[in-house]
Amino acid sequence: MSNHVMWFEGYWDGMKAEVGGKAASLGEMTGAGLPVPPGFALTTSAYRASRDAADLDATLARLLHGLDTDDTAMVSDRCGRIRTHITEMPMDPEVEERLRQSYAELCRRSSSEDVPVAVRSSATSEDSPDASFAGEHDTYLWVRGADAVVDAVRRCWASLFTDRATCYRVEMGYEHRSVEMAVVVQKMVRPISAGVAFTLNPSDGDRSTIAIDAAWGFGEGVVSGEVTPDNFLVDKVLYEITRRKVAAKEVEFCLNGDDRVHKVPLEGERAAAASLTDDQIKAIAQLARRAEKHYGSAQDIEWAVDADLPDGENVVLLQSRPETVWSKKTAKAPSSGANLDMMSSIVSTLMNPLNSKKN
Repeated sequence: MSNHVMWFEGYWDGMKAEVGGKAASLGEMTGAGLPVPPGFALTTSAYRASRDAADLDATLARLLHGLDTDDTAMVSDRCGRIRTHITEMPMDPEVEERLRQSYAELCRRSSSEDVPVAVRSSATSEDSPDASFAGEHDTYLWVRGADAVVDAVRRCWASLFTDRATCYRVEMGYEHRSVEMAVVVQKMVRPISAGVAFTLNPSDGDRSTIAIDAAWGFGEGVVSGEVTPDNFLVDKVLYEITRRKVAAKEVEFCLNGDDRVHKVPLEGERAAAASLTDDQIKAIAQLARRAEKHYGSAQDIEWAVDADLPDGENVVLLQSRPETVWSKKTAKAPSSGANLDMMSSIVSTLMNPLNSKKN
């Protein structure tokens, strides 16, 4: 890490406090040799430098003095003014230069003049066990161009001061200056197909198999109920496909020229075809198994087949997290919505249009 930027491949365990949980996870996956879409994190030092250059502490002291957290109108007004101040404040010149240089390098690595990226908050506060506002901070997807990236980073910083997060810190007696934000900038995936993989069978907890759900495009049809996903079971040792259920698919959600996702009808062979080839199924299973070995526990994996990468190298992992249902319960099967929840997560990761964020 140097000059406020950490590329994923440069992550090491001692850096989590400077890059936050999201960036740390992506860095660890990259370091483990798992194929992750390329990107970097703008560290908390970048936020500190810009905060100090803009004398943000004085603004915070003025607007948060006497804040009555029971007065929703006051909270909304003052937090809104703080967020506006942050989105409009100049970024520290050195930080902005490094951010623009790093985005240009990501474009070069991606062979694109203005590669679309996800700009995600990676707040260090989210990693605290008592941080009830984890997940509150903003994410902006399908951001193109250096100017837009700079703007999205400022908006991520501003989301440190959502009404809920601000009130929580006031009520808990936390210093606002102690809360910091790193920001992830990562190449977006343009998926041929996408889905989830479990390194056990979610229907019965069988650890000898890997279960894969897949759909064409972004998978929004699965979440909305318009598409039933294909389902595959793979032997964890031999990587043989032991079960396949290919569903009839009437629609696909895909990207148009304006970085918006739209629904198109499917007919004929594609409607009835599997959304993964056998080679892709086995590749996903092998990557899921590698993730399980690396983390030492059963994993829920988000994956996609990236249309921008060549065959044989186009399966990428978006997230890996511990499986929580069968790891805690062995007698009770997971709810029927478990797979749907995972597909909802991946659609949130992949599909949301530009300026998608939590309010």
